[in-house]
Amino acid sequence: MKSWFGRMHSLIKLLMVMIIILNLTGCGEKAVSQEVFEKLAARPKISGQISEVAPPVVIQELGRSLSAYQPQVSIITPQPEEVLQDNTVKVRFQVQDLPIFKNSQLNLGPHLHVILDNQPYVAVYDINQPLTFSDLAPGTHTLRVFASRPWHESFKNAGAYAQIKFHIFTKTEDNTPDPSLPLLTYSRPRGSYGAEPILLDFYLTNAPLPILAKDNPEDPMADWRVRCTINGESFVLDRWQSVYLKGFKPGKNWIKLEFLDRQGNPVINAFNSTTRTITYDPDGKDTLAQIVRGELSVEQVRGIVDPNYTAKIPEPKTTEPPAPAPSPQEIKPPTPEETPAVVPQEESTSQQPVESIPPVNNVPSPTTVPPTPQEIKPPTPEETPAIVPQQKSTSEQPVESQPENQPIPQVTPVPSPSTNSQPPQEIKPPVLEETPTVVP
Repeated sequence: MKSWFGRMHSLIKLLMVMIIILNLTGCGEKAVSQEVFEKLAARPKISGQISEVAPPVVIQELGRSLSAYQPQVSIITPQPEEVLQDNTVKVRFQVQDLPIFKNSQLNLGPHLHVILDNQPYVAVYDINQPLTFSDLAPGTHTLRVFASRPWHESFKNAGAYAQIKFHIFTKTEDNTPDPSLPLLTYSRPRGSYGAEPILLDFYLTNAPLPILAKDNPEDPMADWRVRCTINGESFVLDRWQSVYLKGFKPGKNWIKLEFLDRQGNPVINAFNSTTRTITYDPDGKDTLAQIVRGELSVEQVRGIVDPNYTAKIPEPKTTEPPAPAPSPQEIKPPTPEETPAVVPQEESTSQQPVESIPPVNNVPSPTTVPPTPQEIKPPTPEETPAIVPQQKSTSEQPVESQPENQPIPQVTPVPSPSTNSQPPQEIKPPVLEETPTVVP
C-alpha cells in the first residue's frame, strides 16, 4: 500500500510539472510587457565613444519613491476602430494608481507619453483636459500611450501601456502594425539635453521573455535584440530596461533603434525602426540637467514625485549681512577713567574767606556722586596759607584801647579720612607771654 501511494504521489507531481511547462510555453508565444529588473552586464565602453553608466544618484533615490506604483492606463476616446468624420480628434485618458501632475516650480512630474503613429511623443501632465490632434491625414492612425516617471523613464509593468487604432474618414493600410509581431516604441532620447548621462528608453509589446528563449529554439523572436546606433556607432541590448549613456558630442546627435530577431535580422513591422535627432548642450540650466549633474538635492526636487511635498528652499543670502549682536563679553562696564572723579575745589578754599567754606557735615545732593576716600586728599601746608597774628598792632596799643578788637580768624582744615566725623578745631590766640602788658 505504501509503495502504491508513493507511485501515485510521484505521478501527481509529474502531472503538475507538465502543466506548468505547457503554460509557460503557451505564454512564451506572446509574452506581455513586463519590467525587467536584472542589471545589464558591465559595459564600460559599449562602442567607440558611448559608455553605459549608473543612473544619477538623485534619480535612483527618487525612483524608490515611485516603486510602489503600478499605473493602469487606458484610452477613453476615441474608441478602437472608430471612424471619425473630422480631421481633428480629442483624446482622453484614464490613469489609475499613479498621480499625474507637474510641479509648478520644477516643471517636472509623473506624466503620459502619447505617440500618434510614429511621431515624437507628447507629454501629458493633466488628464482632466483632452489632448487635441489637428489636421490629421485621412486614413488609419495608431495611438500609443504609456506612463512615465518625471525624468521620462517609462513604467514597464503590465497595464502601464495602452494602444488603439482609429480612422479619419476611411480605413487604410497606413500606420497599422501587425499585432502578431513584436512592436518597438521609441521614447528617449528626444529634444534637447543639458547634461550627461542621457537616458535611452523604449517600450516593447508582444516580445517574448528572454528567459523562455531556450525553451523555444524554433521561435525566431524568442531570442530578440534591440540594436541602438548613435552617430554611426552600434551596440545591442538583450534586455528590456532603461540605460544611461554618455559620450555624446555637443550639438546635433542622431539615434536609431531597431528590433532584431535571434539571427540579428530586423523584424519588419510598423514603427520597429525609428530614428531621432537630439541637441546636446553641456551647459544646460533646466531642472533635469541640474538633477543629472547633482546640483539639486533629493529634498529640493522631491516635489516632482510627491504632489503634497513642499521643498524647503533656503533663503537667499544678502550681500551685506547685518552686524552681529554684541556678545556679553563685548559689553564692558566703564573704566574709572571714563567716570569723572569729583575733586575738591582747592581754589575756592585759598581765595575766599574761611567763613564761606561749607560745613564738612553737609549731605551731598542726590545727583552728586560722593567722592571716594582715595580721591579726596587733605591740602598740604603749601596749599593752605597760614594766618600769622599781627604782632605789631598788639605791641603798640594796650588791649583795652584797641578800637577794633577783631576776633582772630579761624581756619578749618579739611578733615582727613580718619577724622571725617570730628568737628573742626579752633585756633587759640597767642598766650600772655607773647603779648606784653602795659603797666600803669
